[in-house]
Amino acid sequence: MSDSHCWDVIVIGAGHAGVEAAIAAARMGARTLLLTMNLDTIAQMSCNPAIGGLAKGQIVREIDALGGIMGRVADATGIQFRLLNRSKGPAVRAPRAQCDKKLYQLAVKEIVEGTANLDARQEMVRRIEVSREGGETRVAGVSCGGGARYACRSVVLAPGTFLNAVLHVGEDIVPGGRGGELAATGISECLCELGFPVARLKTGTPARINARSIDYSRLAVQPGDAEPSPFSFSTERITREQIPCHIAFTNERTHEIIRANLHRAPLYTGQIKSAGPRYCPSIETKVIRFADKTRHQLFLEPEGLQTREVYVNGASTSLPRDVQEAMLHSVEGLERAEIMRYGYAVEYDFVPPTEIKTSFETKWVKGLFFAGQINGTSGYEEAAGQGFLAGVNACLGARGEEAVTLGRNVAYIGVLADDLVTKGIDEPYRMFTSRAEYRLLLRSDNADQRLMPLGRRLGLVDDAAWERFEAKRGAIAEIRRTLAEMIAGGESLEQRLKRPEIEMTALVAEFGALRAFPANALEEAEIEVKYAGYIAREETKAERMRRDENKRLPAGIDYDAIGELRFEAREKLKVHRPETLAQASRIPGVNPADVSILMMYLRKGMPLLRLKAEG
Repeated sequence: MSDSHCWDVIVIGAGHAGVEAAIAAARMGARTLLLTMNLDTIAQMSCNPAIGGLAKGQIVREIDALGGIMGRVADATGIQFRLLNRSKGPAVRAPRAQCDKKLYQLAVKEIVEGTANLDARQEMVRRIEVSREGGETRVAGVSCGGGARYACRSVVLAPGTFLNAVLHVGEDIVPGGRGGELAATGISECLCELGFPVARLKTGTPARINARSIDYSRLAVQPGDAEPSPFSFSTERITREQIPCHIAFTNERTHEIIRANLHRAPLYTGQIKSAGPRYCPSIETKVIRFADKTRHQLFLEPEGLQTREVYVNGASTSLPRDVQEAMLHSVEGLERAEIMRYGYAVEYDFVPPTEIKTSFETKWVKGLFFAGQINGTSGYEEAAGQGFLAGVNACLGARGEEAVTLGRNVAYIGVLADDLVTKGIDEPYRMFTSRAEYRLLLRSDNADQRLMPLGRRLGLVDDAAWERFEAKRGAIAEIRRTLAEMIAGGESLEQRLKRPEIEMTALVAEFGALRAFPANALEEAEIEVKYAGYIAREETKAERMRRDENKRLPAGIDYDAIGELRFEAREKLKVHRPETLAQASRIPGVNPADVSILMMYLRKGMPLLRLKAEG
C-alpha cells in the first residue's frame, strides 16, 4: 500500500471489544493503531451502564486475570456493586456493578491514550485491503474515507452494531449504529467481496428518564452490597460512594397500552425483520409472550453520579415516542416521568461465526480477526473477552507465532468461542452459566488461578499483580495444609469443614491459626474442600475432553471424499470446518459414529482438498 507507515495490528472500532484488543496487542509490543469514527465515544456504554452479572461476571474476572482492563475500570467507576446468587453454590455466583457511564468511558479513554505502542485516530474505515499469493488471501491494510490508507500485518474488526445499521422508533427509520451517531458503511460490502456471508441481527434499548420526575416514595429500594466485591484481583476494596437503584412494576394498564399499539410496533408490523436477543426481549415482546403475567419488573438504574439520567432496565422498546410516554406514565411512581432519550431498536450486519476459528481469526483471510457483535454476540463482557483474545492473537500472528486459544474447561471465554464456531447462532448470543459443562471449575473466585499464568507468559500481567497472585496461591496451599493437619475433637479441620453446616468463618473465629490468612484465600480454600468430590469429577471429564481437543483436524480436509460419513455430517463439517475432533463432536448433526469415522481417518491420513494440496 502507498501508506508510509506499516502497523503490526490495526483495530477497527473502539467499543469494549476494540479497546481490549488494541491495548492487549500494544502491551505485547505490537505497533498498534486504533481507528474509530468518534474518539469521544471510546468504550461508550450504548445500553445499560452495568458490568458483569451471571456468567458475565466470570468473563470480566477472566479478562482481568489475563491482563485486560474491564475489571479494573469497573472497580474504579462502579456506583453500586452486588454479588449475585450469593446464597447459591460457588459455580453460579457472579459479581455485577452499575457504573458511572461517563466516568467509565473517560477512564478507558485515558488508558488508551496512555498506552505505549498504541495510537488512536478518528477515521471512517471503508475497506479492508488484502493480498493474494500462492492461493492464500492475507490482510494488507485498510482504506478510509478521504483517501487515507494504512498498511498492517493483522486487522481486528470490532464494529459493534454499526455496520449498515438503522435505528427504529415507531414508524421512523434512520441510519445509525447508536442513538445520535452515524452508521458504518462500506465494510459490509467489502466483506461480501471477500466471500463472507453477511446477515442481520437486531437489538434494542429502553428510554432514559429524568430522576427529578420520578416519585421514589412509591418504589422499592434495591441497595448494593454492604461490602462490595471487586472484579479485579488487583483491587483490594471498593471505596467509591455507593447509591441505590429502585424497582417499579408494569401493570394491566401498561399492557393494554402496548397491545393497543402493536399495529405501530416495528417488531410486529414487519418493519424489523431481524432476530433479536431472546433472553433480553423488548417490553412489547414480554407482554405478548407472557400474556398470563399481570406485571413485569422494571429496574431504575442511575447512569452516573453527575447526571440525572436513569436507565429503565426491563423496558427495551422500539414503540413510537407517544406510546413510550403513555406506557411509562402508566407505571406507579413514573406518572410524571420525563423522557430524556427515547428507546429504540437497531438492526445491523454481522458475519455468521462459523466463519472464524476459536482464535477469532477468520478461516479464509489470514490476519483478519473478528470480535464482538460482528460474530453475533451481545453484551459488553462477551465483546471484551473476544476482543482481548483477538488482540493477543493478532499480535502473535503479526509475529508469525502460534495463536492462543482457551478450552471449554479453562474459561468462559473458551466456552463462548467454541459455541460460536461449532454451533453458530440464530439470535444474538448471550453467555449463561448453563452453557458451561465445567462451571464448577470456571468459578469467578478462581479465574486468577486458571488464567493468570497465561497472562504472565504473554507479558500482560505486571510484577505487582503476579506477586499478589503468588501470595494468594501460597496462602491457599498453606490453608489446605493447616486444615489437614489441625485436629480437633478427633477429626481434622478439613473433615469438619466438609460438613454442610460448618463454614470457614466459624473455623476462623475458633482457631487463631487461620486468622492470619487473607479472606479471598480462605474463601477459595473453603470451596476446594467442600466441593472436592465434584471438582475431581469435573476435572476427570475435562481431561478426557482435553485429549480429544489435542487431536487436530487438518484445515484442508475433503469431507466429500469420506464416503462413510452421513450426508448431513459431511455438509455440517464442510460449513463449520472444526479445528479439533472435540469441536467436530459438538457440531449439531454430527453424531458419535461420524466422530469414530473421523478418528479412523485421522490415524490413516485425511483426504485433502485438491486445491489445498496444490496450493
